[in-house]
Amino acid sequence: MKRYALASLTAICLASGLGYVHAQTDQSRRMSNAWLLDAPNDTERFRLLQRYLRGFDQPMWEVGERYQKLYDALKLENYDMALYQWDKIKVTIQSGYLKRPARKANADAFLLDQNWAVVDAAFKSRNKAKAWDGFELARNSCMSCHEAEKVAFMNNQPLFHDTVPPAKR
Repeated sequence: MKRYALASLTAICLASGLGYVHAQTDQSRRMSNAWLLDAPNDTERFRLLQRYLRGFDQPMWEVGERYQKLYDALKLENYDMALYQWDKIKVTIQSGYLKRPARKANADAFLLDQNWAVVDAAFKSRNKAKAWDGFELARNSCMSCHEAEKVAFMNNQPLFHDTVPPAKR
């Protein structure tokens, strides 16, 4: 009888342990670092990528960071850095409206179609006054686009309060 009870207890413990290992394996599979490759099919992978890449807010966050670096570069008269950031701002906006095509019309109209080249030329002049005039045009273009996109509240933040061109302070 003791032998039967001991065998039964051993069997129960062994079965419980195997169940725990099986559950742990399933959980490990669900918590894999290969979140994209573990998706069951390409359609689900594309859904995951689309969710991960988000909308226009993420590119605008990058634009804001680059805009601040551009302002800082102009304060240091580092025109190469200003030009670098200005180029990357354009690329970032264009990448952003790949995800949100409805943003393209205003982004192009206010910034990329004509004003981008004017600002670019101002930075390339390496003339302090012209560069700051170009920056002011870029700043005003950004803020006008925010208004046109019905997100004017974006203009009321330190990024825009703190980046008024020096001659305008």
